[in-house]
Amino acid sequence: MRNPRFPLSLAVLVSCCLFVERAQTEPRPVTPVTFHAPSVARELVFNIILPAGYENSGKRYPVLYLLHGRGGDLEYWPEKGVAELVADYDLIVVMPDAGVSWYVNWAESAEGQKNNWEDCITKDLIGFVDARYRTVAAREGRAISGASMGGYGALTLGFLHPDLFCSVNSHSAALRITDRWRDWLKNGGVGPVPMGSKNFRKPEKKHPASLAGAEPKGRIITNAGQIDALDPYKLVLKVPPEQLPDIRINCGMDESLGEFSQRLAKLLMEHKVAFTFSQEPGRHTAKLHTSGVKRSIPHQYAVMMKQLGRTLPDD
Repeated sequence: MRNPRFPLSLAVLVSCCLFVERAQTEPRPVTPVTFHAPSVARELVFNIILPAGYENSGKRYPVLYLLHGRGGDLEYWPEKGVAELVADYDLIVVMPDAGVSWYVNWAESAEGQKNNWEDCITKDLIGFVDARYRTVAAREGRAISGASMGGYGALTLGFLHPDLFCSVNSHSAALRITDRWRDWLKNGGVGPVPMGSKNFRKPEKKHPASLAGAEPKGRIITNAGQIDALDPYKLVLKVPPEQLPDIRINCGMDESLGEFSQRLAKLLMEHKVAFTFSQEPGRHTAKLHTSGVKRSIPHQYAVMMKQLGRTLPDD
């Protein structure tokens, strides 16, 4: 479904301009950066990619926040070749490490931790990036995207904070998680809160600066009201349509999570909410996630350029 706020003529023009064959651009360096996040009381690390010419241009640039899935860390997207995917765009890309946090504020933290991960991204990380780098520090120059758990996080943060992001993309979003939390409550709320697939195996390789021993501990939710407050299906309907970001939903046709993205698309159609939906053959794999991101980056970049009037401030 085409977003009516993104005119067809502009979409066609952008598509023609961005997908023509051209000389290969050298990938930009991926740089790890450490910062203190008061919302989670930790020193965290994110990876950042700066656009070509950033060092000498003096210009300000839009920012894409790219969220990893469950079991990933700040190296998830660089290992999938994102540096090559964004090489041709005047775009800053920020890839945080949020562990298995689901990018939300937890109801209860354990072992003396602090786990306000929504605030970590929307306040600490964005605030640090805007202060440290020449960003377009406004909604018009900020987009968020993610896969699996990161897709859930992108939608949830985008709908909770429509004032922060002009574009929200999800790839194979793990929207099933809120159903699992509700089932857990129905069964008495005994044992750990569900965090994802029971068959999930953490990768053997972890970035040395990842959360590792400081993974979130506690309970994300303790009652039904907290689940409703973190449910993208409910959150999107609370935002006035004119205030919603541009929404793009992508999923695989052969993955179990696909039905949940389709359910969100159906809900948006029923409520006449503008969005773009796409699906392709494939299962819930890194290859599918990378394919979705590859196609969404030109879309999100075009949306930001349109929002910015294609003119970025120089100071």
